[in-house]
Order: sequence, then structure tokens, then C-alpha cells
Amino acid sequence: MKLKVSPFAWVSFAMIVGVMGTALISPLYALYKETWQLQTSDISLIYVMYMGGALCGLLFLGRLPDRVGFRPMMQLGLTLVLLGTAISMLAWDIASLNIGRFLVGVASSMVTTSATMGLSKLSSHGSVQRVAMMTGFLMAFGFGLGPLVGGIIGQWVPSPLTFAYVPTLILGTLGLTVLCCLRLPETSKPKATPRLTLRDILPKLVWPDASASGAFVLTCCLPFLAFGVFGLYASMAPLFLGKLVPWDGPVVSGTAIALILFASAAVQVIAGRMPIHWCGASGTIALVLSNAILILNLRASSATLFALGVLLTAVGHGMTMLAGMSMITRLAGPGNRSGLLATYLVAGYVGSMIPMMGIGWIADHWGIEIAIYSFCTMVIAIGLPVAVLFQRHPRIRPAITQPSLQEAKNK
Repeated sequence: MKLKVSPFAWVSFAMIVGVMGTALISPLYALYKETWQLQTSDISLIYVMYMGGALCGLLFLGRLPDRVGFRPMMQLGLTLVLLGTAISMLAWDIASLNIGRFLVGVASSMVTTSATMGLSKLSSHGSVQRVAMMTGFLMAFGFGLGPLVGGIIGQWVPSPLTFAYVPTLILGTLGLTVLCCLRLPETSKPKATPRLTLRDILPKLVWPDASASGAFVLTCCLPFLAFGVFGLYASMAPLFLGKLVPWDGPVVSGTAIALILFASAAVQVIAGRMPIHWCGASGTIALVLSNAILILNLRASSATLFALGVLLTAVGHGMTMLAGMSMITRLAGPGNRSGLLATYLVAGYVGSMIPMMGIGWIADHWGIEIAIYSFCTMVIAIGLPVAVLFQRHPRIRPAITQPSLQEAKNK
């Protein structure tokens, strides 16, 4: 089978397909809750199971593409995507659905890490910035495409809890077939490496030296807040959307989730040259404001406030992710870059998992509104001091100011 499309394009396609199924289920949570008579905590558990799978994939399998090559890991990742999606489609209760979602989470980490490496190897020499921009765009597009498709099917297609997974199965099969037939250039093939050992799959988190510890803590607060706020929309929006806007249904929540991701990607491109300390602080303030508006809108039920809250969430998500990744690059050295990135992402996953479980438990006992009030208050209470400290921290401010101070002392 001869493929005329470039390997770069096919790997990009496989990456989109690999992450498409991760958030596809988000607009369907209300349908699952009604069909299976679930509690709110059950919905939060389904979301946390996916995030737990993604976390395990990152911790245990994140370094394997460097050892065995990106294509084998992408093939394994897409295989797990198909398996997890098929189990989700055939699920008969929450336990079976959680198994499928966990596998999809593991697969998403495998696909994103291996595809990122693959795009770097397949790109022309000297185009690191293009690869970084392309990777961010593909991830946002794939993650956003999932809830958009899931919302449309959930709104207008019969048996949505079954047919919503069909597009992922079809496209995933195509992507896996293409990867198996793809002819890679010699420069992208892995070199001979020693046999895999247990050490290659053991979790390894890294902490920077003491002088950068404070800046790193503040940097890890950014994904903690951003992942948590996005997780609220991705897992709980279908359950409380009727309290915010006069419309309801999977297509509304799916579109809102997709817009957050699409707009977040656009914001990262627009704010690319913004100073890191202002980018992170402004993004955190945007997240704080979005949660304050969400509290107000629980009473006002205004479509305008809802749109403004979604926009601020997208802006905050994009700017904090941009600032966070930029700070990891600044704080890391050649020997600890991947370890610091893993620690940074773990903070984000924890920020998404623990608050969502708390929201589910509170909603079961005191109602969804009290749960949302509690979450939004937490984001505001953490976000405001983080924004101030992030903007003022000397290790986060532009490095050019530090030599200037030294020069002034010498004079």
C-alpha cells in the first residue's frame, strides 16, 4: 500500500484521532445519568477514571517512545483507543464504562507523547517552533473535535450512547492501518537501544534545585487551576447547564467544551510574545473571573454571562498553559526537562481529579449548586494570591532584568 500523503500529515491525522475520543463522552454525561439513574458522584468518578488512566500512561509509559520509537507506541496507543472506545460503546453499567474510560486515558497519553516525538522527527530540520505550534494545535483540535461530535450525535442521533463512539472507531481503524503501512525516512527510525528494563516504566518525578523551588511551585499551580476549571466544564457542565442558559442538551455543552479548547489554542498563538509573568498572572485572573461569573450566573441564568464565562475560561486556560510550559523550559536543564514536565503535568491531573471527586460528593449530599459554589470559591481563593505571587516572583520575571541589577551593583 503506497501512501502519497506525507508521513508528517498522517502522523498528525493519527494524533487527532487518538485524542478525539477522550472528551467525546463529556456531552453525554447527562444522558448516562438519566439512563442509568446515576448520582453526580458517579459522573465525577467516570471523569476521574479517564484522568487516572492518562496519569498512569504519563507516569509509566511516557519515556518509552525514546526507547522503542514513536511508531510502535502510537500503534499501541491507537489499539488501546479502539479497545477502550469499543468497551465504552458496549458498556452496560458504570463499572464497564469506567474500564473503557481508563483505557482511553492511558491511550491518550501514549498517543500524545509518541506523536509529539514523531512530528519532531518527521519535521524539516530547524523547525522546532513550527513543531511546537503544530503539536499544540493538533491536540486542541482533536480534544475539541470529540465533544463537538459527541454533542451533535447526542442531540439528534438515535441511541446516542452507542452511535457516538462510531466515528472514533472508524477513524481510529484508518489511523492504525495507515501507521502500519507508513514508510518512514531513515532519520526517523529508532537507533538500536538496550533491552527494556523495569526502570524504564517506573514513575520518575523530578524537582528543581532549591533556588527554583518557589517558582516551580507557582508554575505547578497554573495547570492545577486550569485543568480543574476545564474539568468542571468537561464533566459537570451537562448537569448544571440548564441553570445557566435557557437552552439545554448535549450539543450545547459539547459546543461550549469544544469552544474552550479551540479558543485556548488561538489564545496561545496570540499571546506567544507576552512576558511570562504577565501571561501567567493574567491567565490566572481570567480563571478567577470566569468562576466569579459562574457563581453569579447560577442565579441570573444569562446566556451573555455564560458566553463571557466560557470566553474567560478559554483565555485563562490558554494563557496559563502557555506561561506554564514556558517556565518549565526556563527552569529545566538538559538532564531534568522531561522529569520536570512530568511533575508539572501530574499537578494538572491532580487538580482535575481531586476537585471533581469533591464536587460529586458535595452534590450528592447538598446539591449541584452548593458543589459549584464550593469549587468556584476554592479557585478564587487560590487563584488571586497565585496571580500576584507569579507576577512578582524574581525567577519568573524576564531574565533580562537580572543582569541589569547585577550591572548596577558593579557600578
